[in-house]
Amino acid sequence: SAEGFRQQMLFLRKHFHPMRFDEVLACADAGRAVPRGAVLVTFDDGYDDNYRVAFPILRELEMSAMFFVSTGHIDSGLPYAYDWLVHMVCMAPVERLQAPELGLDWSLGATMDERRARASELLDRLKTLDDAGQARLIARLEEEWRMPRENGHQDCRPMTWDQLREMHHAGMEIGSHGVGHRMLAKLPPEQMAEEVMGSKRALQRELGVAPGVLSYPVGGPDAFDQETVDAVRTAGFRLACSNMAGTDKVGPDTRYALPRLPVEREMDRAWFEAMVTVPEVFCYASKLRV
Repeated sequence: SAEGFRQQMLFLRKHFHPMRFDEVLACADAGRAVPRGAVLVTFDDGYDDNYRVAFPILRELEMSAMFFVSTGHIDSGLPYAYDWLVHMVCMAPVERLQAPELGLDWSLGATMDERRARASELLDRLKTLDDAGQARLIARLEEEWRMPRENGHQDCRPMTWDQLREMHHAGMEIGSHGVGHRMLAKLPPEQMAEEVMGSKRALQRELGVAPGVLSYPVGGPDAFDQETVDAVRTAGFRLACSNMAGTDKVGPDTRYALPRLPVEREMDRAWFEAMVTVPEVFCYASKLRV
């Protein structure tokens, strides 16, 4: 909730040292340690609740955050494929899901909770496929269930470039999350490199400044590899974030695979405060797909 987010930010401001990525990078480049309790706030994807809910609170509290956006979705206004898949599983007027690509023939369940659980498991299994296989499965279900992503949904809208420009001018940082929110390590090399460079070009075109930081879409150990890191470095990015759970210093081993602490909707105030204070005890474990 908005109030929950405000309380989280107030806690960080009172007990930690909120920083911007450009400040952290300046310390790293100069060989200086960051202040004790340094913390970065990040958002992935670029949905418009970032603008409607988080941005006003950050501005009110005179804090900054990094918003990693997938530029193709800012251009198109379309929901992200993974999120649309979850929406379809939850709302499709069918009782069964058949996905021979994954060896699945499931009942979707009678309740929304059951469908959400099915959607979560399907999404996790989907990510074991290569990029083309993922796209084919989602497109097939859109057609079979007559739920084209182009229809969109009011609760599943990316931000606009005008919104991002306003945020950027107000002191927020905007970084890359690829073009189409695709798992970079699951792409052929040429497409992977274009996801990286294309997002950089779009951000520079629309915001007037080249982004220095990228967040790998999905961000687990199967979503980026050394070839991906090399492409990100070659494109001129100075740092990259993973979705691997944890904290670490910015150094040679972490500069292109910085871990982060995941903050999920079910996390109450006590859990959040415990996690950021003692992350090695209270943080989620990273999900590893095989």
